[in-house]
Amino acid sequence: MSDIRDGCGERSADLAPLSERMREVDRRAFLVTAASGALALGAEPWALAARRDGVPVAYVTADLESHVVVLSLAGGSVLGRIRTARGPRSIESVHGRSAVIAHTEPGLVSVVEPFARDVRFELGGFSAPRYTAVHPAWSVAYVTDSMRQEVVALDVDRGRVLSRTRVPGPARHVTVGPDGSTLWTALGSKAERIAILDLRDPRPRLERTIATPFPAHDVVFAPRDRHVWVTSGEGRRIAVYRADTREIVRILSADRAPQHVAFVGGLALVSSGDDGLVRVHRLNGDPVRRTEVPVGSYNIAIGNGGAVTPSLSQGTVALLDERGRVRVVRRIARAAHDACIVDV
Repeated sequence: MSDIRDGCGERSADLAPLSERMREVDRRAFLVTAASGALALGAEPWALAARRDGVPVAYVTADLESHVVVLSLAGGSVLGRIRTARGPRSIESVHGRSAVIAHTEPGLVSVVEPFARDVRFELGGFSAPRYTAVHPAWSVAYVTDSMRQEVVALDVDRGRVLSRTRVPGPARHVTVGPDGSTLWTALGSKAERIAILDLRDPRPRLERTIATPFPAHDVVFAPRDRHVWVTSGEGRRIAVYRADTREIVRILSADRAPQHVAFVGGLALVSSGDDGLVRVHRLNGDPVRRTEVPVGSYNIAIGNGGAVTPSLSQGTVALLDERGRVRVVRRIARAAHDACIVDV
């Protein structure tokens, strides 16, 4: 592991070496490169209709089939499919204007504009990009690269790497605080430590790491308050931290690990893919209910009107209302890894 001098985020000289490693793809040239496997679909009539009617849609990664499924949240119907480079795994909305996709196996990150027919940018220079968190005020996305042990800041609008910050472990799940000043990332899928980065500059600076009471998996800031929920990569527990003091204020019971967390309508939704359950909590941690979802529904995403949890093993998507109750389940692909919701 490389030494991290003074805990500062590392930058290359004026980002020149990064630019050499980064491939900003002109989409038309990309289309004629058959080996890339990323083909644009034609103009879709659903795009104009969805924009006109203001219907929220979900973007779901079909990682075995190298495309993103566009799903209506009104009834769960498939509106379209956008071809991408192979292996799209995680996806995160950037203020509803674009979505960042991590392709872990080929080491790529791509940017898709909602309702555009193409992938806008495709960036190389990654080894194993995992997950993305977005700054609440800037068009900056923070992508974890577990193999390089980095948090990579992206200017999403321009498709450029701003900086790469070394962290002392294989960063995976990542979250940014509601005020945009702090980033937390779990250093592994069963992490013994969490890295905390200062975001007062768009280029993050490693501040410190903290030990976890159990091997940690997901980390998620709660909205409008200063708490971070940290799930387990092995056991049936969740730790709730105060973000300012880094102290644990509550340990909650959970279903089988790994669990993932999303917040909607003043509630916390905690998914357990192995148990096929979503457990609903109040923000203080008190339990409300448990909802059955398809087995393999690990990741969970929220947006206007509810939540989406895709099943990695069954290729389904379950749409939940704001109370965490299932509205509809649709099978959309061979495998559905992650989702984000775009409110238009």
